[in-house]
Amino acid sequence: MSNSYFEFKRFTVHQEGCAMKVGTDGTLLGAWAQVPVTPSPTHILDIGTGTGLVALMMAQRFPDSQVLGIDIDADAVTQAKKNVEASPFSSRITIQLADIRELQSSEPFDAIVSNPPYFVDSLTCPDDQRTTARHAVNLSYAELMKASFRLLSDDGYFSVVIPTDCRSRLEVEAHLVGFFPSRLCMIKTTPNKAPKRCLMEFIKHPVTEYVTSEGIIEDNPGIRSNWYQQLTSEFYIK
Repeated sequence: MSNSYFEFKRFTVHQEGCAMKVGTDGTLLGAWAQVPVTPSPTHILDIGTGTGLVALMMAQRFPDSQVLGIDIDADAVTQAKKNVEASPFSSRITIQLADIRELQSSEPFDAIVSNPPYFVDSLTCPDDQRTTARHAVNLSYAELMKASFRLLSDDGYFSVVIPTDCRSRLEVEAHLVGFFPSRLCMIKTTPNKAPKRCLMEFIKHPVTEYVTSEGIIEDNPGIRSNWYQQLTSEFYIK
């Protein structure tokens, strides 16, 4: 996905101004987050919006929603604003240069989504923009969880996509702020490989059933699985 743009069914994402390009992680999150969908969320927050991909996907899925996408990277915000302005959802999406730790909202969000920086204890790269996008140096999991809990409504859903080796750390930070896990989907790239990513959902009250599942991206290299095709059918052109 190294092109300067990525075309979906109902919108196009240009990405030349962003350190992190359109990828499977964001697409997974945008298609998977916020289930059950009734009642439909009307006030959605996308933390670390980057190109605006997840914000656009959430706006498409929930036509009665207003979506706020925030990022601390000014270049990414400029890029996301352009992508939103060119989309059919421009009247319902706001892109803002903001730090989640300082964000204030007049009303809580029904749904919060984030594809957060995912390298936690690793060497950073010399590119400051790419470091901000990929490494949890500017926003720790503890800070992400604290801010999300503060901004989420009592009945809202907080959804993230992270590497599997970060799962336990995120779960600890979620527990410390008062979140309860409600759904988990372990993601394999192909059937015979170990899960490399996981989709996680948290809520503010205990669940009667913790729903766990497994998703496979490709049955074979280059051949999308039925699960992934069904999940993303409203977005991918092919």
